[in-house]
Amino acid sequence: MTQPEINFADALREVAQARNINEMQLIEAFEQSLAQAYTRNVEPDKRIEVHLDPQSGELEVLVVREVVEKAESEDLQISLADALELDPDVEIGMEMEFPVDREKFSRIALQAAKQMLTQKMRETERNVVFNEYKDREGQVLTAQVVRNDNKGNWFVELGAGEAILPPREQIPGEKLVPGNRVKIYLKEVRKTPKGPTILASRADEKLLDYLLKQEIPEVANGIVEVKAIAREAGQRSKVAVFSHNSNVDPIGACIGHRGNRIQAVTGELGRERVDVILWDGNARDFIRNALSPAKVGLIEAHADSKDATVTVTPDQLSLAIGKGGQNVRLAAKLTGYKIDLRETAAVSDLDAAMQQALQDEQSGEAPRSNAQSAFDALFKDSKSVATASPDDAQE
Repeated sequence: MTQPEINFADALREVAQARNINEMQLIEAFEQSLAQAYTRNVEPDKRIEVHLDPQSGELEVLVVREVVEKAESEDLQISLADALELDPDVEIGMEMEFPVDREKFSRIALQAAKQMLTQKMRETERNVVFNEYKDREGQVLTAQVVRNDNKGNWFVELGAGEAILPPREQIPGEKLVPGNRVKIYLKEVRKTPKGPTILASRADEKLLDYLLKQEIPEVANGIVEVKAIAREAGQRSKVAVFSHNSNVDPIGACIGHRGNRIQAVTGELGRERVDVILWDGNARDFIRNALSPAKVGLIEAHADSKDATVTVTPDQLSLAIGKGGQNVRLAAKLTGYKIDLRETAAVSDLDAAMQQALQDEQSGEAPRSNAQSAFDALFKDSKSVATASPDDAQE
């Protein structure tokens, strides 16, 4: 019983279009697969070539033999005398092709070719996905939530492939729903034995930076520059901004009218709180701003060691530390300084203290240096209460 004629070219073309694979690459993979399968399962000692015409769909399986003076291997060679009977123009060193009867394309060979082709198609698809996204690392894309697994990983569909959102890259407490579309930061694309792995993130600072550029025109056009970001995803972030135009208030530009701009940013991040503070080239002023909303006193900052000691009155201490140490931890990460908060006795009447120091100086009871010492003494009764370093925010 003769089998119906199959147009392999049309079949491969449909597969290529459906899976976004290059048609010629797929045809080449099919030719190699069938040649290997035929050699292995039908004529293992012969040299086999397969050619598929992409236009007509005609398939040829050929046995290739080299023309030699005297053949030592009938499978790989043909003697010059025998070759001349078939082609009078043939010469030693040439190759002759002998078509294989289509009936010899046994079911075993075709089945083996199908298995090999399936494997090659998977490899080709993986390469397509890797090549599609390898140059897009560091970009923010919109993806569709697809599914999750029992390890807490979520998978999102990018178009040509899937990306994984492991627990550490998710926003804590955020409920992802299959079918919903979310913005993700493409953190890493790498090849593995099982195919490309695309690592996505919704917890990275770069996603917040992207959203600020999207929602705030002054940030997008460079008038307002985002100098630094410290983020604890799903809870709170601090953003340090600076204006290159003295007529533009960087904080006001980021907050927007009635907070509409910053609310649009936080809405994409599951209502994460975003504090916008003013960046300053002076380390002490920057640290002071970063610890807001707390009001702090004296700041000693050492640029070489990146250590800073900050004096805080008792009524501002808990605000400076923040819930679970979050405020000081984010401030440390934002500024790059290890911040040591030191509590000092509250100054209830600073004016009275200064007045007394002035009277002492005028009466000659103490030189000016002693008057200054009396003022400094107000801040000497202190003890260390909280320390944060830039790395603490990552714990």
